[in-house]
Parts: sequence; structure tokens; C-alpha cells
Amino acid sequence: MRTLVTGGAGFIGSNLVDRLLADGGEVTVLDNFDSFYEEARKRANLAEAATSSKFRLVEGDIRDAGTVDRLIARLRPDAIVHLAARAGVRPSIEQPALYAEVNVTGTVHLLQAACRVEPRPRFVYASSSSVYGDRPDAPFRETDSVDLPVSPYAATKKACELLAHTFHHLHGLPVTGLRFFTAYGPRNRPDLAIAKFTGLIDRGAPVPMFGDGTTRRDYTFVGDIVDGIVRAIDRCQSHHLYNLGNSDPIELRAMIAAIGQALGKTPLIDRQPEQPGDVRQTYADISRATRELGYAPTTPFHEGLARYVAWRSA
Repeated sequence: MRTLVTGGAGFIGSNLVDRLLADGGEVTVLDNFDSFYEEARKRANLAEAATSSKFRLVEGDIRDAGTVDRLIARLRPDAIVHLAARAGVRPSIEQPALYAEVNVTGTVHLLQAACRVEPRPRFVYASSSSVYGDRPDAPFRETDSVDLPVSPYAATKKACELLAHTFHHLHGLPVTGLRFFTAYGPRNRPDLAIAKFTGLIDRGAPVPMFGDGTTRRDYTFVGDIVDGIVRAIDRCQSHHLYNLGNSDPIELRAMIAAIGQALGKTPLIDRQPEQPGDVRQTYADISRATRELGYAPTTPFHEGLARYVAWRSA
């Protein structure tokens, strides 16, 4: 199978690329090595993949419609996995126009290009648990209303879901959206809480704890996320949306304590006020993904955290 992975040099993307190559596929990565975090980290993420004759890297930006059109017309992939995006809730509040340009316009370019080739490729794209907004009821189900995003990032991901449905309806493009719930693990983005807090605790620096520490997130090990993506590629037809989470939310204060335990160090807590755009909880109902994809996460939080710390120390 020929697969195009946008954002394939990133955290989830590079782990997916390694899995697809291990499964015998041909993989092309489209990435612009955005300065959101260090380019060197992203290139290191692809070091193993670059040794394979079935791997190809194309440096380009999904905001460039011509680049996207030419690549997909030439490659004629069996599947497109669209992971490229500007990520993060808080930065999106500062740069909403940039987030709309990358996440929404970039996705439109890919959807258009996919509809111009025959046969139509399977189109699997990353959405986010952020589309559920700040809701007290849990777990979150794909049938829940997602009309009240609380950050520009969440709004862009909701927009991408609507656009994907539109292109399926108009052009018959098979599309599957995956709502990721707080991925973590080897190659973790440095701005994400687990990576950031691990570094701070390891150095003996204070850890900012926003609010009273009772907010909770459905931390999902990257290997389980990748398995869900692969299953979605294999079964991509018509139009579908799935939650990919661990269905076991962890409180912020418990997460910080667990990192300290994994490192053998005592965290120093710096209490901070709640942040704009944050939500009280994320909690995935994964019954649809389990039933239709066979998705079944196997990595408990403490085990995944130990694997991340071991990778970081290697």
C-alpha cells in the first residue's frame, strides 16, 4: 500500500510511519518542519524511517495548493493520513488566523487534491478531543453535540470534520476522522504536559499546576493511537468518526505525582490559576471504535509513562 502521511515528521506521524514501514508499506511524508518546535527533533524522528528504501520525504507546506496537487497527482496514494496541523489550545488563542490558515485551508487543499485522482484514496485525518468543549458529562461519545468549541484550535478541528463530510457527500471520497485524546509516549512533542513536566521534575524545577489539580485528561499511549490509525486506514470507507482514547482519565495532580514516581524525584508544585481555553476533563467512549475497528488500547498509564521515561533517558 502507498500511503501519504502529512506531518509525518511529528510525534504521532513519525511513530505511524515506522509502523507502516514495518508492515511492508510504501510511505511518503509531506512535512514543512514548522518552527513550532525544533527541526532537529523532527528530523531525528525520521532517522529510522530514512534507512528504508520504501520511504520518501517531501518537504512542503499544505498551505501551498500547487505542491499538494502535484504530489498527490504524481503519487496516486492508496491512502492519505492527514496529521499536519498547528497544534495546541493556548497558542491558538494568540494566533487564531494562523491556525485557521494551516488547519482549515490546508485540509481543504488535501481534500480537493484527493478528489482529483482516480481511484479515490482513503482519507484518514486527525481531529481532536478538543471538539467536545468544556462539558461536565462523560464519557464523550461521537454522537454528542460538538457545537461549542472553547478555543480556536478546537474550532478548526470541528471545521475540518465538517469539510471532510462535505467532500464525502459531494465527491464520494471515503473519509475517516479520528478524535485523538491526549497522546503521549516516545517522541512526545516538547510543549505537551507530560514532556514538559518530566523535564522540569527531572531538573528539580517547579511544575506549574493550573487550577486545583483535579482537571483530568484521557492520556493515550502513542502506540495505541497508531494501532487505531492503522485499523482506520484498513477499514476506511464511506464517512466515519471515531474516538481514539484510553477511556481512563487521570487527574493533573495524579499525573504529576506519577511522573515524579517514575523519575524517583519529588515534584515541586507551582500553583497557577486556570488557563483560558482549558477544559475540565476529556474522557473517551471508545465503544464505536472497538466495535467497528477492533480498537483496544493495551497500555495502562503508568506503564506508558515508564516507557516514555525510559525512552527519554536512552
